[in-house]
Amino acid sequence: MSFAPAFAAAAAGGTGMVMQILPLILIFAVFWFLLIRPQQKRMKEHRSMVDGLRRGDVVVTGGGMIGKVVKVADTELTVELAEGVRVRVVRSTVTEVRSKTEPAPAESANDED
Repeated sequence: MSFAPAFAAAAAGGTGMVMQILPLILIFAVFWFLLIRPQQKRMKEHRSMVDGLRRGDVVVTGGGMIGKVVKVADTELTVELAEGVRVRVVRSTVTEVRSKTEPAPAESANDED
């Protein structure tokens, strides 16, 4: 009795299993590089943009309103849309920063002389 044909059949079955799983792995890799990875990059850029908001920045909200940041709090901003028209906006709804303000220069005691 020879066991060689049984071993050959078992080896062929193992390769068939790999060949069945390989397309699934390739599909997942394509999804990762075309969909998941770019989305994570956009989320990271948006988070850094929102964290960098300062008073005086001109922003666009998720609703399409353009205004100047008047006050920055932990989770919300006060945005002035027009003269005397101020609205509170959740920080994460800011979609674009149109213009950044320069950091305020440090004032020294010698400036008053």
